[in-house]
Amino acid sequence: MLTVAVLISGTGSNLRALLEAARHPDFPARVVVVGADREADGLAHAEEFGIPSFTVPWHEHGSREAWGEELGRQLAVWNADLVVLSGLMRLLPAGLVADLSPRLINTHPAYLPEFPGAHGVRDALAAGVSETGASVIVVDDGIDTGPILAQERVPVLADDTEHTLHERIKPVERRLLIDVVRRIATGELSLTAAS
Repeated sequence: MLTVAVLISGTGSNLRALLEAARHPDFPARVVVVGADREADGLAHAEEFGIPSFTVPWHEHGSREAWGEELGRQLAVWNADLVVLSGLMRLLPAGLVADLSPRLINTHPAYLPEFPGAHGVRDALAAGVSETGASVIVVDDGIDTGPILAQERVPVLADDTEHTLHERIKPVERRLLIDVVRRIATGELSLTAAS
């Protein structure tokens, strides 16, 4: 059984989808802990599903490195096989990425390498493209530059706003994340081969 730690910053919709998938007895992975960089709304999902959680507030640490060291200490307690960044809106320091690599994955609301960074949906709209997408990647020390594990195209509609487009991307992101976690757990997908 693959053990998974999930890190969030917001509402945790991807986290909830993963928790619901893991509730099924035939799903080969279990979320063992949820962490956040602030008092995120998504921590309520962990509580509802009886999953332990922790918070490492960004503002309580003097630097990204100090924050990353404490985050690493919290994660080490759980020794999860896989760490999923699920809407964590902070860049992890290089040292923590190196410690967790390659068992650190992230979802992104764009068809990478198109539109990396914090505003992938907004950037796609600004570029006037006819389609964008969703991706799941192995995290490396760049910004959304790691090996791609799965991705799928999502059309951009003429009347799309950032909100409507993102709402259409989210279900694709969730499905891809659940499938990637399942494939890692069953050995169909090797993170060492991908990185």
